[in-house]
Amino acid sequence: MKLILDNPQTVAAPFGDRFAHIARLDVGGGALLLLAGQVAVDDNGQVVAPGDAAAQAERIFELVSGILAAHGATLADVLHIRTFMTDLGDLPAYGAVRGRLFPASPTSAPPASTTVEVNRLFLPGAVIEVEVTAAVRTTA
Repeated sequence: MKLILDNPQTVAAPFGDRFAHIARLDVGGGALLLLAGQVAVDDNGQVVAPGDAAAQAERIFELVSGILAAHGATLADVLHIRTFMTDLGDLPAYGAVRGRLFPASPTSAPPASTTVEVNRLFLPGAVIEVEVTAAVRTTA
């Protein structure tokens, strides 16, 4: 078993380098990827589209995709999504983005999911934060 804490070059470093974007646990022929919560920020750490849940969801999943790609994974490898929202009234807008990125099919369901409403997030204007767990095979 091997543990790697990483901040891939595919996304901007976390605020003040206070945490790793991803914890990767290599086990057997694969790896479990645990992503830190992501909010919709640009490369300079500024909130993208303050208050706009749909636009923020798009940006968050761009960031998530970049982090996953650095470890050989895609959104198709996501097992679980944990979402924190400042207003569950934004769920339809967020759900539309999620539904497009994680469609159900006759042979598979979207990832497991937890969504909760919180009083606020750490950056003013951020209305969604998303954590992702993924699994990727590293050997055939």
